[in-house]
Amino acid sequence: MRALLKLRWSRWLARRIPAATSIRLTQRRIFIVPTLVGLAFAAALLLMLLAAINYQNSLAYGLTFLLASVFIVAILHTYRNLAGLVLKARGARAVFVGEQGCFQVCLESTARAHQAVALGWPPTGLQTRDVPAQGVSLCELNLPAAQRGWLRPGRLRVESRFPLGILVAWSWVDLDQALLVYPRPLAGELPLSAGLSDDPEEQGARAHGRGADDFQGLRSYQPGDSKRRLHWKAYSRGQGLLVKDFAALSGRDLCLDFDALHGDTETRLSLLCHWVLALSERQQAFALSLPGGVLAPDSGDQHREACLRALALHGLPA
Repeated sequence: MRALLKLRWSRWLARRIPAATSIRLTQRRIFIVPTLVGLAFAAALLLMLLAAINYQNSLAYGLTFLLASVFIVAILHTYRNLAGLVLKARGARAVFVGEQGCFQVCLESTARAHQAVALGWPPTGLQTRDVPAQGVSLCELNLPAAQRGWLRPGRLRVESRFPLGILVAWSWVDLDQALLVYPRPLAGELPLSAGLSDDPEEQGARAHGRGADDFQGLRSYQPGDSKRRLHWKAYSRGQGLLVKDFAALSGRDLCLDFDALHGDTETRLSLLCHWVLALSERQQAFALSLPGGVLAPDSGDQHREACLRALALHGLPA
């Protein structure tokens, strides 16, 4: 029964507050109920009213009706503190299994200020932000990345108990956020396919592109070059920033092979992830062979990201 009610609630929310990267909180998207403090406040008012009726005391009547009017006015102010607030999804960078995924949410005010707005994914704690009038506040929310693939946090709870805390105005919004979770790197034996020759003096090997095999000389430093290859002696002699230039041997391109490993799928992917990072750090050209596809030999940041993405999504539904 609980699962059925939860499913119906999710479907109703999807119709009333559909997923979008930018959502403005309006009357249809804001709900308001008393808090536990508010229920205790209402119970105290009821007791005061009974006492006033019993003793026919005009001062007790006046105090009861005054506090009741405060409760009613608090409903309007609690609602207005959320009404008009705009929530926008920002980009989220990929992480590895075991790390914290960071989602950025931008809170924007088009008119008045919004005080003590809390947001997050229960049961984790909510973060509280103040949004200045016609201003912006950026909030970073973390979720643990427990498994590889796409991490989709689901609906975000946004609430406010301002100004008195006796009522809570809240909403569930889906900002359609997701980040990619790579396998956890695991050091191990280099998984090479049969295409790699064991002879370092392989016949026909030649320099081909940037790599880590054959020293080619020195060249001027360019943004993005590894600082490990800086030639500090030349810099100390006043020759400027120079970088040691290497080239890969085309006959020695590595091919990381999934089938060359032993163990379950996740262990193999973790080993491949480690070597993708290691070879990319050395700027060594390599290929990646997975069941169902092969990424051609290459090097650089784009090739590394393509390999990590292939490892993260391997065997998962599209």
